[in-house]
Amino acid sequence: MPGYLAEPSAEAPWCHLWFDHPVAVARLHACWLAWQELTEPATCGYTGPSVWHRDHLDPCLREPRASGGPFQGCTKGENKIIHRLPGLVPSA
Repeated sequence: MPGYLAEPSAEAPWCHLWFDHPVAVARLHACWLAWQELTEPATCGYTGPSVWHRDHLDPCLREPRASGGPFQGCTKGENKIIHRLPGLVPSA
């Protein structure tokens, strides 16, 4: 994911606890199902991955990070202390 996510910011937050956000889980699951379907050349040809990026991944990442999306409270700040920024997560 780091290659696909721009730096988290107040305008485009990302939550390291994304799995605690049902809307994010639903979108990522749908994105995964689309990936499985669109990466099979026998049924979708060889342009499937391009279509997947354009029609599935980009909106899937954009919507949760939108100003009214489920990650709106996940950027650490004076009034937003629900979650920490992804870079501050301790390693497992």
